[in-house]
Amino acid sequence: MELIIGNKNYSSWSLRGWLMLEAFNLKFKETKLQLFTDDFYSSLSAHEAADKVPVLIDGDVTVWDSLAICEYVSERHLNGKGWPDDYADRAMARSVSNEMHSGFFGVRNEMPMNCRAKRRVELSEQAKKDIARIDQLWSSLRKTHADKGPWLFGEFSIADVMYAPVALRFRTYGIKVSEESQAYCDAVYSHPAIQLWVKGALLETEIVEEDEAGEEVN
Repeated sequence: MELIIGNKNYSSWSLRGWLMLEAFNLKFKETKLQLFTDDFYSSLSAHEAADKVPVLIDGDVTVWDSLAICEYVSERHLNGKGWPDDYADRAMARSVSNEMHSGFFGVRNEMPMNCRAKRRVELSEQAKKDIARIDQLWSSLRKTHADKGPWLFGEFSIADVMYAPVALRFRTYGIKVSEESQAYCDAVYSHPAIQLWVKGALLETEIVEEDEAGEEVN
């Protein structure tokens, strides 16, 4: 498989596609494009995908959109193990994953992923509402599944793939959350795959000005 991604420091959706492969120990070739350059758009157009990353190429199959990639990988390469085994947990995991995929625009717009920075931003009421909702979701799920492991549904799943960039955002912007949610953020940041991604982000030198939100914190 080949996965086309953008800058590791900024591209949260790229992280999701990449994490799905790396965390589940699947072999793949990583192709990184610099965001918003001529090469970025020309390379993506060659695969007849949307002008966005990530894009997964698996033989004669091309999949774009992070959640679609997660679903494809789970079905094709993991025998469905990307989702929890229990049907009720699986339904909940899909619900919270899609809620992330289609919502939380306050957090997404006001707190861009920026792995190598510590920043302070003035948040809107919508962003604060998003944070409270995410905190409630994480806390509730961790309390329910605490005896099964450190992840949202005990074992690592697509739900964790979808929320991992949010945990990194909370770290960048110093967001305070409940004890259960903070423990979850710590688990995300400690995951070997996340550590590898952040290491790559720290090596990058490109600056995307629109994603340098807020003020730097020393």
